[in-house]
Amino acid sequence: MINPKGSTDNSSVVIATRNLTKRFESVVANDDISIDFCRGEIHCLLGENGAGKTTLAECLFGYYQLDSGEINYKGRRVILSSPSVAIKLGIGMVHQHFVLIRPFSVVENIAMGSLKSNILLDLSATEKKTESLCEQYGIKIDLHAKISQLSVGEQQWVEILKAVYYGVDLLILDEPTAALTPQEVDKLFSVLQQMKQQGLSVIFVTHKLKEVMEISDRVSVLRRGKLIETAYTSEVTQESLARKMVGRDVVFKVAKEYIAAGEPLLETSNLTAPNDQGQPALRGVSFTLHKSEILGIAGIAGNGQRELFEVMSGVRKLDSGEMLFIGKNIANFSPTQIKKAGIAHIPDDRISEGLIMDFSVADNLILGRQRDKDNRKGIFLDRNHIHNSAVGLIDSFNITPSSPTNRTRYLSGGNLQKVILARELNRDIKCLVANQPTRGLDVGVIEYIYQRLLELRTLGIGILLFSEDLDELLSLSDRIAVMFRGKIMRMFTTPGASLEEIGLCMAGIDGNCRE
Repeated sequence: MINPKGSTDNSSVVIATRNLTKRFESVVANDDISIDFCRGEIHCLLGENGAGKTTLAECLFGYYQLDSGEINYKGRRVILSSPSVAIKLGIGMVHQHFVLIRPFSVVENIAMGSLKSNILLDLSATEKKTESLCEQYGIKIDLHAKISQLSVGEQQWVEILKAVYYGVDLLILDEPTAALTPQEVDKLFSVLQQMKQQGLSVIFVTHKLKEVMEISDRVSVLRRGKLIETAYTSEVTQESLARKMVGRDVVFKVAKEYIAAGEPLLETSNLTAPNDQGQPALRGVSFTLHKSEILGIAGIAGNGQRELFEVMSGVRKLDSGEMLFIGKNIANFSPTQIKKAGIAHIPDDRISEGLIMDFSVADNLILGRQRDKDNRKGIFLDRNHIHNSAVGLIDSFNITPSSPTNRTRYLSGGNLQKVILARELNRDIKCLVANQPTRGLDVGVIEYIYQRLLELRTLGIGILLFSEDLDELLSLSDRIAVMFRGKIMRMFTTPGASLEEIGLCMAGIDGNCRE
């Protein structure tokens, strides 16, 4: 049985870490961590970006090897030298980024994970057993469909089916709700509760406090690689968990004052554009963004949001349509022309699209403006001006560490995002197009970014906010446009928009949505 204050009786423990330490060069990702994970419980690993959650999960799955400490599984010490060793012991893991072969069918992907060395796959037996699992957990999925034909939510089920196919006793899920609709999250939680009732142990890695409170029995909070506390979820609050995550109090409620929308700023009409494979990605997208308005763009990943963002930033060409910005058609303008028009951008992939990681912070803060007169002395860069400007921006945006000469690659995810914000807002802008600006960030940095976006709104700037976090969109947006299969299916006004209605529209099954 489980003892008070989150501690456990040895007989209930399925896997335990003792003084587990994992380093990456000089960075201590996990520092002397000791946690018991029990049979038949859902145990959340909670922490901000870079706290060490995923590293710990990967150690338990044999992906990383410990530098010191030990792992005990079912009462005995084990050396998890590889994922295959972990799987043989009954440990399964669903990674945040799916490990699926897209041209293969569901059954083929599950069969490919077989531990047997047979050259020929027994697809018939795999299909029969998978059908039984689907029936057991109420999972509806076409086992013969190609992975490329499935939604993100359906691909999540394939990963879970792969993990439980071999009879795991411990299932590790790394940020499993990142791209799911509210209805898909509800279904996932229902299945996990059913698995728990059948004796399966679940380790649920997340940075979302709401999920911790809803799904977990116990929660372990990590901060900067250290274990801060393990506690019963019923004995903690979102506020207390947030305080332990970031080391200070966090404001949860977004204080968004009412501001009447100004005149039209950005007007799009019947935008069409292809995806990377040449297939239609945008199919007649039309909307209007006003001054002093935050217009949220909701949708499951893969429904045209990325292509729309790229059109807005000038890196993807339109086949047809019109984009009026302050009355001027900027359709198919180059990225430089769009920036000069007064539109700033925050890309969703801050590392590969927003920054050059081997550049210094100072150099990243002038990207796109390195030819401006202020940053040059003749044909050379004005290093003194660039350094002094960077010092001011680092202070204004609370970027740490505070040296402009630091290589950007050594900054945390939250500070990388602050560098992008500082650069994009360090000029006269009239519109901000932000794609997943808080993805993967901790509650402290999210709070900071929310405040910045609302400040811009009060200054009359129009914001187009792409996000897969519906709570975020409902908190910040004045209106929410839902995208499905390359179209704007429905426009919601906040407050008053229903989370359930938006979720159904995202899945294309709301009768009020238009195809």
